Amino acid sequence: MLKRVAEGVLIHQSEFLDSNAVVVQGPSGVLLIDPGIYGSEMACLANDLSDAAQTVMAGFSTHPHWDHVLWHARFGSAPRYGTARCAAATTRDRESGPRWKDTIAEWIPPDIAEQMPWDLYGLITGLPAETARIPWDGPHVRIIEHQAHAEGHAALLIEERGVLVAGDMLSDALIPMLDFDDHAAPIQDYLAGLRLIEGIAGDVDVIVPGHGSIGGADQVRARIEQDRAYVHTLRDGGGPGDPRVGPLAPFDWMSGVHERQLQELARRTAAFSRMVEDLGSGPKRDRERRGGHRLPTPFS
Repeated sequence: MLKRVAEGVLIHQSEFLDSNAVVVQGPSGVLLIDPGIYGSEMACLANDLSDAAQTVMAGFSTHPHWDHVLWHARFGSAPRYGTARCAAATTRDRESGPRWKDTIAEWIPPDIAEQMPWDLYGLITGLPAETARIPWDGPHVRIIEHQAHAEGHAALLIEERGVLVAGDMLSDALIPMLDFDDHAAPIQDYLAGLRLIEGIAGDVDVIVPGHGSIGGADQVRARIEQDRAYVHTLRDGGGPGDPRVGPLAPFDWMSGVHERQLQELARRTAAFSRMVEDLGSGPKRDRERRGGHRLPTPFS
């Protein structure tokens, strides 16, 4: 069932991790953002749109993780946009080999995978770099691209409605999950993404996270600060002290996610330290190489 969160903006929340599909109404039809998880839920969303005589004019995926690049045949053949990096990632997945579906399915609960229309998976049209808004005839939707959480991740600001679609950030249920790609700088990327979102916080009246509950204007900066505090704690190797982790957390497996992130950061720091040690054997040579300055770690 669709729920109104602002004028012309509705959500459909999945049973899977409280995932939020977003519908933005325009003069000719709707923009559909991260449209859903279970095939039955997407069919329900299609029914709701059909009953309201609304046609899907465009789609958008906030990032290339499997639960944000699904589609249903009843949504039609409208263009499905994402950032260029997002589209490149989904194309890479689809072209990774004859068993690409099996590889992706390893990450997906079986009851969801068996409902998925795999022929529609990840068919994203990448928008040119620096594209400012989603190309459609409805309310202006600004794209704020960053590399927190996943390559080509985008937050979306529905400017005329004051609604921020945050992707997998600013959740009251999930802790920040960093992108540990081999080429990523996970701490810096996440903090940079939060700074970009903070720059538009004054224009936001409603937050729609990819997972979790909807927030009002009074929660925008609070959720940014909560995510930032968690990332700082993770960087410093401390305990979370975060209500999203622990016995009262909405999802009890968040503790395991936190521990794995700590371990990965520790592994990277140790590898970096070994690399620095291998650069030279003598203190003088080391000082000359560094120009007299301490080499920063990848997470400083």
